[in-house]
Amino acid sequence: MTRPAFAEPRDGHLLAYRDEGSGPPVVFIHGWSLSGAIWQPQLDFLVANGHRVIVYDRRGHGRSAKPATGYDYDTLSDDLAAILACTGVTEATLVGHSMGSGEIARYFARHGGRHIARTVFVAPTTPFALKTDDNPEGTDRAAFDQLVAVLEADPKQYLTAGAPSLVGPDAPPETLTWALDMAYQADPQALVKCVRAFTETDFRSDLGAIKVPTLVVYGTADLPMIASNARRTHAAIAGSRLDAYEGAPHGLFITDRERFNADLLRFARS
Repeated sequence: MTRPAFAEPRDGHLLAYRDEGSGPPVVFIHGWSLSGAIWQPQLDFLVANGHRVIVYDRRGHGRSAKPATGYDYDTLSDDLAAILACTGVTEATLVGHSMGSGEIARYFARHGGRHIARTVFVAPTTPFALKTDDNPEGTDRAAFDQLVAVLEADPKQYLTAGAPSLVGPDAPPETLTWALDMAYQADPQALVKCVRAFTETDFRSDLGAIKVPTLVVYGTADLPMIASNARRTHAAIAGSRLDAYEGAPHGLFITDRERFNADLLRFARS
């Protein structure tokens, strides 16, 4: 694997990234607890098909710095802006998985979507996960509090138990190990703070700032809330397209790699 380079956001905590290939750029944001390495199959495919690909590790994850602070979406979107500035990309396709969907939404609201030509939301946590009086589709705070309590009590066990929901219950052992090795690199306190961020941040107004072509995809075997999130995200972004992957779990780009890669290549060239 290529050694990472590092970008420095405004607060100085270094972000590890990889920049490979040449051609129209595609930038990937990984999901909670993972790292940019989860996109390796997409990186290889797109580079082979004439694209430049940039993957990075969110702060607190992978080989990036693991500070005590900065896990709010304003800071996370600033980190994305630092990656884009460091690499100098323009007219990029921006792909975000799970909590990475929030970084896309906040980047458009906070930074005007500069340098981005199109977006892809994969199994999104947007637009708003928390149940409130004006968001009855959300989940009760008590459920998220319980999740955090279990995570804090035994982070490794929590990650191990949750991995099949990402890679599918019938995934080969080596695929499960590959994903878990990434998750075990993440800082436990960063994971807790990220859970709070993606479950409590309201992105409903942010999504309206997205005016570029957008694709929203999800797996029908994912949690029911993800299907609802995908439909609501699609409804909030004018002109977006919604695709369901029948029987796919949260990591549909892993289990349905060939279809996802083909769909992404077609969309990036649209």
